Amino acid sequence: MAVDEDLEQLMGHLGEFGKYQMRQFLLHILAALTAGLHMLTFVTVAAVPEHRCLIPDVDVNASASLASSWDTEELRRWVPRREDGSWDGCHMLDPATNASLPCESWVYDSTYYTSSRSIEWDLVCGRRWMGAVAQAAYMFGVFAGAVTLGSLADKYGRKTIFYICAVLQLILGVAVAFVPEFWTLLVVRFFYGVFGSAGAYITGFVLTMELVGPSKRTACGITFQGFFAGGVMLVAFWGYFIRERVLLQVVYGLHGLLLVGHWWLIDESPRWLWSQGRVTEAVTIVEKAVRVNGGEAIDTAHYVSKGKSQERQREDVAYGISDLFRTPNMRAKMLNCCLNWFANSLCYYGLSLNTGKLAGDPFIILFLVGLVEIPSYVVTILLMDRTGRRSLISAMMILGGVATLAAAFIPQTTSAGNASATTVVMIGKFMIAGSFAIIYNYTAELFPTPVRNTALGVGSMCARLSGALTPLITLLDSLDKTLPTVIFATIAVTSGLLSLLLPETLNQPMPQSMEDGEQFGKGDTACASCFGRKPVDQKYEIPLTTVD
Repeated sequence: MAVDEDLEQLMGHLGEFGKYQMRQFLLHILAALTAGLHMLTFVTVAAVPEHRCLIPDVDVNASASLASSWDTEELRRWVPRREDGSWDGCHMLDPATNASLPCESWVYDSTYYTSSRSIEWDLVCGRRWMGAVAQAAYMFGVFAGAVTLGSLADKYGRKTIFYICAVLQLILGVAVAFVPEFWTLLVVRFFYGVFGSAGAYITGFVLTMELVGPSKRTACGITFQGFFAGGVMLVAFWGYFIRERVLLQVVYGLHGLLLVGHWWLIDESPRWLWSQGRVTEAVTIVEKAVRVNGGEAIDTAHYVSKGKSQERQREDVAYGISDLFRTPNMRAKMLNCCLNWFANSLCYYGLSLNTGKLAGDPFIILFLVGLVEIPSYVVTILLMDRTGRRSLISAMMILGGVATLAAAFIPQTTSAGNASATTVVMIGKFMIAGSFAIIYNYTAELFPTPVRNTALGVGSMCARLSGALTPLITLLDSLDKTLPTVIFATIAVTSGLLSLLLPETLNQPMPQSMEDGEQFGKGDTACASCFGRKPVDQKYEIPLTTVD
């Protein structure tokens, strides 16, 4: 595969991971922390605690009921029980006729939550869909931002889009706390999703991948995932100490301040600048980085001259999503990656639904949900540079899918069965968390610089789409309790098998031009490796025409 040798030689002066890369990486990774935090703020600020009907003449007022015991002789006359013995929070009994009537107002258990959107607006029972739609609005915002901001970052620069997103996530993260009306909340949460968990995270990830050496991409990429999980833990941490929902959301939003100084602290990607013909700027940044790393001075004039020579031969071409699918090899890789992103997200949320309701403090449980991902990432870091990306992601997806399927058929009628099912589900989550982390690195390494951000955006879009579809698929359990799980597992195993058709990227230079991207990995599949066949060395000329 032909690569831009001058650019690779220039970037080679930086080394794999020096002081400069460490400083930039520590700044980039803060975007992962805030992305994970913003993604789950609604879990606490709109929490739905246990609730029941407000009983006339029995509950003098809601506040008194919140502090009183729910299991009293008087309440048993008014509140029906479900088949599992729990309170029916949506109906009350008429003691005279024993008829079940829908609630007109509610009281809420104040053990863990005293203030939330759901409590204020009664987003329960017949109005429960409103809370689901509000969360979906955020996810659709992430869905939209994943592609639009990825393309904009490829066109206008990683740093520019990163900073715009940083400022807007700060503004929207605070403003959403004060929205007084539901439909306005949906609009604000949509844009909160666009800028809170899409733009800065993806562009920060790409900035790191384009700066560090091949041997450090694994550790840096997976650490990004770990900081995202850290953001989830922060949601639980602040929720535990702040129980007033407006103040809590403001505190969440103010985490955007961590990124406000980045305009002056981070540099644009030298690879992107070079690909745009801004050679002098690229060489200047690398020259500064070499000084910070303590390396030998570079021949600035030589690289500027080389880059300018290539610039005169380069046509001014704007690339977009369609360019990922325009040529055969890149199209096959992109479709495979899209399925991988989709399946990882679908199986991950499917496994989460199988865990059921865990008893205990919801903030501690949420903290542990984030914490459990960390061991998976550690193992992934240790294995990725030994096994390669292709074999590891395939194995983890297949094992995760099998664990998902097994959990659905384990009888949970005894404590031993419950323990077995929980263990299998956690094994599945361990595997899927690891494969989900790998696909970020893998996608960044498979596609060339002009569309790298766009490729990650398209992949993230597929993941957000499956995340939105997961609750709808679970409704199929009315037909067969195991049907949703079978669907999740089948898609995961299928994607794991198809991953074997992707080329290996371990210790390979990242493709720079669109021509590089099309040539990369031709004929390199697990099947070819098993049978000892070498990748086919073919040349594919890409017409450099702008595609609208």
